[in-house]
Amino acid sequence: MGCFFSKRRKQAKEPQLGAESGDRNGAGDPGAEKQPQYSWDQRAKIDPKDYMFSGLKNETVGRLPGKVAGQQFVIQDCENCHIYIFDHSATITIDDCTGCRIFLGPVKGSVFFRDCKDCKCIVACQQFRTRDCRKMEVFLCCATQPIIESSTGMKFGCFQYYYPELALQLKDAGLSIFNNTWSNIHDFTPDLGENNWGLLPEDALAEDAVPLPTAEELKAVRISTDANKSIIPITRGRRPKCSEESCLVVFFAGDYTTANARKLIDEMTGKGFCLVQTKEVPMKADDAQRVFQQKASNFIPLLEKGSVIALEFNGDGSIAACQDIVAKVFTSTKVFVSEDKASASREVDSFYNFADMQMGM
Repeated sequence: MGCFFSKRRKQAKEPQLGAESGDRNGAGDPGAEKQPQYSWDQRAKIDPKDYMFSGLKNETVGRLPGKVAGQQFVIQDCENCHIYIFDHSATITIDDCTGCRIFLGPVKGSVFFRDCKDCKCIVACQQFRTRDCRKMEVFLCCATQPIIESSTGMKFGCFQYYYPELALQLKDAGLSIFNNTWSNIHDFTPDLGENNWGLLPEDALAEDAVPLPTAEELKAVRISTDANKSIIPITRGRRPKCSEESCLVVFFAGDYTTANARKLIDEMTGKGFCLVQTKEVPMKADDAQRVFQQKASNFIPLLEKGSVIALEFNGDGSIAACQDIVAKVFTSTKVFVSEDKASASREVDSFYNFADMQMGM
């Protein structure tokens, strides 16, 4: 069967002779029609070598903000290297690396480690996966459930990092600072006699795992690993809770929702309470009815404005502390706060069960 466009294409490729000079494409005819220029013809050509670190040993290398700009990146066959990607990317694969220290800025899609060992990393991504890896430490922010496969000696902690461009890079990668399931690991190949993964100690420091860069070019990035400055809130995750008392706080979409949530986190953690988990998800009226019950009618009209941000705090007296701060600081903002210990437990379970289902976990 012939191609519908084949005839037209052949005609378009036939050279045209100029009226006088006989030059092809009508170059000799001032009135000759110029060939159309398309946007894809004018795009800068991408050299894959600019988005790859391969075969390096005992080197410090990296990419500054703006140098990756959402492209795919590959790291492979590196040994005892310090590698820093201070930009957002589409996907990153890391293959056959040993003894490396790696920082990966926000990744819109997946980060996939394969056949790596003795590596320590700081990673923010949509999806995280390892296969055939050994003895790795990962300070992680992952929007979906992290997956390990045929991997042993894996240790995980909560992402903690700051540099000025990071917040916008997270936005460009489509990642919410409040959606981090760093401790909810799924092991595809569990060993009945041994646990292939665990959590890093609470006092583990990201800078001890991945030291700040020493290369002059990379030192231009203004980095802080101070937990209090971390763009992504540091949560306890699946570590045992400090107390039997938890409190659910829900902020509704508005101009200052993120800033308000961060303000409450700073206030509560400053008073010694634990931030267990956070979530940013869209919510429907039926969902609100299940979580907020009798109070649902107060909040359902606010759901149309966008996603809600939920925070779970833990510690004796956390409910009274949340209520007090919200009443004093957020006077012009409608916020849901648990009323008592009995209802708070149900509200926390109800909200996060709904949120996990919403995110397909």
